[in-house]
Amino acid sequence: MRVEIWSDITCPWCYIGKARFEQGLAAFAHRDEVEIVHRSFELDPKAPKETVPTLEMLARKFGRTLDEARAMQDHVAGTARAEGLEYRTEGRVNGSTFDIHRMLHFAAAHGRRDALLDLAYRANFAEERSVFDDDTLVALAVEAGLDEAAAREVLADGEAYAAEVRADEREAAELGANAVPFFVLDRRYGISGGQPAEVFTQALEQAWQGRQVLAPAAPEGEACEPDGACAVPQS
Repeated sequence: MRVEIWSDITCPWCYIGKARFEQGLAAFAHRDEVEIVHRSFELDPKAPKETVPTLEMLARKFGRTLDEARAMQDHVAGTARAEGLEYRTEGRVNGSTFDIHRMLHFAAAHGRRDALLDLAYRANFAEERSVFDDDTLVALAVEAGLDEAAAREVLADGEAYAAEVRADEREAAELGANAVPFFVLDRRYGISGGQPAEVFTQALEQAWQGRQVLAPAAPEGEACEPDGACAVPQS
């Protein structure tokens, strides 16, 4: 069975959803027969290369004060930590993720995409490292087991793996994905949002049994939408 996951590196629910999906997969009896394919989705394709502080971006986008934006992030941080994930509220930046997605496709070509994705999430949400800095992105690629010179060549050539990123995004649109994370099981079962682990286990079991499902088995989970809006748990 194939599971395709559309996500963006700046989406906190993609970070949390990946951890929850992996927990759900671990409880699935046929987990060794599941192929995972990560796909690209830019929440803001028009974002500039230059970065801005994440809290400032959120405050400006939603007409909130910095304290209100910080409180929103603190809610998400609490959810992430409940899943065993580190999450920094302060000090993060936001910008175009196109180069990151290109590098992830480069990693996929060498069988290292999942490793690089985990490192990029950790750098973005848990560490004092900016995934939008070319040197940092190359360093992460090397940590993931990729060749440094080849990684730098990919970043230097703006069209390297660009077609693959755009193809993923077109496919997401064709499938009706308007928020991430978005999970597709064997192209017949779609799940939106960072659902609880048990929902993913149930979905895997249902898809394995070959049932035709016309709608998700649960309400949509927390997700990030293309305008940058990310649902936050209520206090």
